[in-house]
Amino acid sequence: MIITPRYRGPGDPVRVLLVDDQTLFRSAVAALINGQDDFEVAGEAANGLDGIEQARALRPDLVVMDLEMPVMDGVEAARILRDQMPAVKVIMLTVCEQDDKLFEAIRLGVHGYLLKDLRPEQLFDMLRSVMRDETPVSPALVGRLLVELREGGRSPHAPAVAATDPGLSHRELEIMRLVADGLTNKEIGARLSITEGTVKNHVHNALQKLGMDNRIQAAAYIVRQGLGLPSRS
Repeated sequence: MIITPRYRGPGDPVRVLLVDDQTLFRSAVAALINGQDDFEVAGEAANGLDGIEQARALRPDLVVMDLEMPVMDGVEAARILRDQMPAVKVIMLTVCEQDDKLFEAIRLGVHGYLLKDLRPEQLFDMLRSVMRDETPVSPALVGRLLVELREGGRSPHAPAVAATDPGLSHRELEIMRLVADGLTNKEIGARLSITEGTVKNHVHNALQKLGMDNRIQAAAYIVRQGLGLPSRS
């Protein structure tokens, strides 16, 4: 059964569901989000199972969910949400970049992967980037993923990649290398002197050719297939 999100008109705030078993942390994040004009907290849940029930009832635009929770963890909850509510954006939170469930979340095509040590303004920027169809990832998580891939440490939870050349254009490959370096569309546009919309179109086309759901899966492909290290110039 596919559940469609509520209609959100122009200017309406993004409705967020927070799912985290740490009550104090969840309340603090809720207060921060509610302080932003373009977001509002529609509901809260203390575990993945409750989060799924709340999501079905509230039909939020965005779910921000912890990886490690009792009753049902974030990965299993994300799997169900992605099946039943594919239009809903899902961001995973983790306290440690060593959490192996990160790879499973990546494979599921979750829309963002963030460490809990973010500053409030970083959190807001990343929430907004998700709503722009980007896939924000905390730099420490990107670093860990790409190091493991370069060292050949194929995790069983790592995203699968195509075995053949998908025919990326020179520009698409150039942009995906910068995506793998953790740059946003705006930053890539500034680096290459092209518009943010042009970058978004190239990323969309590249993901379609790769048959992947999001940017971090594509970054893994670039590294594992030896198509060049992410640019840091």
